[in-house]
This record gives sequence, C-alpha cells and structure tokens, in this order.
Amino acid sequence: RCPNPRFPRSTPSAYSRSQPQEGNAAKRRVIQCAAVAQKNFKLRAEDIKDLATGRGACFATDMITVEGHKVRFMYREKPDMDVDSGWRFFSGFESDEYVDDPNNSAIYDINTIANYDPDIIPLLDAPIGSAFERTDASLSFKEVFDFEPSED
Repeated sequence: RCPNPRFPRSTPSAYSRSQPQEGNAAKRRVIQCAAVAQKNFKLRAEDIKDLATGRGACFATDMITVEGHKVRFMYREKPDMDVDSGWRFFSGFESDEYVDDPNNSAIYDINTIANYDPDIIPLLDAPIGSAFERTDASLSFKEVFDFEPSED
C-alpha cells in the first residue's frame, strides 16, 4: 500500500487508468506511489479534514491537487476496482495531452478531493452515469445530460 494519507487505506496506490493492473502491478504501484509522493500538493496531508469519509477512491488531476484549481467537471462511471467509487474530477483546464499523461493524475480518497473543493460533497451520492459541470469556480454545479465517458 502507498503510505500516503491521501489514499483510502485499502487503495493499493495511485494508478493510471491507462495502465493494466496485472503482471508487474506491485512494482508499478511502488513507482507510481513514489511519483505521487514527490508532488507538491496545495494542501498538506495534516490539513485534510474528515468531510466525506468512507466513500472510496476517485481519479483527480494535478490541476486540482497540485495547482489548486476548483473542480469544474466531475462524472461517475462504473468503478475500475473494488475501492473505486467511479468518480472522476477535473478542473476543466486539462488538455487531452495533459489527461493522457499518467504523471498528471492519481487516485485519491474522495475525502481528499472534498477538502480541495467541498462543493462536490452534495453530489457524491449521484448514481453511476451522472456528470456535473460549472463554468466558473464560484458557481454551483449543473447536471450534464449529454456526456458519455470514453471506454478506454
């Protein structure tokens, strides 16, 4: 397990959805955990409060956790693994190239992302297939009905 309080206790580590988890998964997790540990997060681990605990893991980009942007787009897809909640969080400033680079994102405990942007909390019980966006970080989220997550 990754010894990082940003991850749920049962999360093996940060991992890229684009990388398969079979084969040399343990070695890959150690490398990815080390890469996450080297990031300069906007919030310190000791500043993370219990806001949305017990909700599992989620995918978020460094635009949120390192750059400090608010969540502007979030969607929930079928989970990739048992601890995965299915939630994916983006700032809206990510390019396709940025998202395709596994060094620019990681898996976090949902509670961690809720600390970066508490506005997500009321939406966390939305079902798989839900998507929400806001055009400005100061505005409230609106449900998106024309979004389909990619299959890759």
